[in-house]
Amino acid sequence: MNLPDSLLGEAWYWTAWVVWVPLFARCVFAAPWSRLKESEQLNVWLGMVVLLTLVWALKAGVKPGLSMHLLGATVFTLTFGRQLAFVGLSLVQAGIVLNGDSDIFSYAINALLLAGVGVTVSYGIYRLVEWLLPRHFFVYVFVSGFFGAALTMLAVGIAATTVLAIAGAYEWDYLVAEYLPYFLLLGFSEAWLSGMLITLFVIYRPSWVATFDDSIYLANK
Repeated sequence: MNLPDSLLGEAWYWTAWVVWVPLFARCVFAAPWSRLKESEQLNVWLGMVVLLTLVWALKAGVKPGLSMHLLGATVFTLTFGRQLAFVGLSLVQAGIVLNGDSDIFSYAINALLLAGVGVTVSYGIYRLVEWLLPRHFFVYVFVSGFFGAALTMLAVGIAATTVLAIAGAYEWDYLVAEYLPYFLLLGFSEAWLSGMLITLFVIYRPSWVATFDDSIYLANK
């Protein structure tokens, strides 16, 4: 899921920068940074950035742009909200660039695919579940945390596949047969990891999770 800077046409990369820069700036100014004034919250946020940088560096793939790895966007989004999650995941992608595992010119499009799509889908699923289903602990953990993570991984795979196909980097039939199906398998790993972490957080450290209120999800249940 880390596209090199020579795989797509230059217009794709420049367009991605035009979209990413104002989006990142907006998240920086709108993010609830006051949450990170507490040293514990700051340590968790920075810890997630460092941990996911290591996770994203562990990727598998056989052709340029067709690598894949675990995402962590759902856990980050549910824990800190969409603005802090997008900023954090953008820093993760910056770490991948600094580590030499990705190119600087393709940074923006990779950040949009991984952080942008990942955070948007994760938060969208959370809000949809909150609107349609009862506010219950198990609904939050299994639907928003578990299934939400799997669907987010699949959405990122579909977005990456679509970009690669439209840009003409690879044939659509090849991507659908040899690339996209692996996101279904990776989605199960993402779901188990995210579901487990969210469960541990809301049980032992509910104050860490911005989207979870124990007085709502646990009271009288």
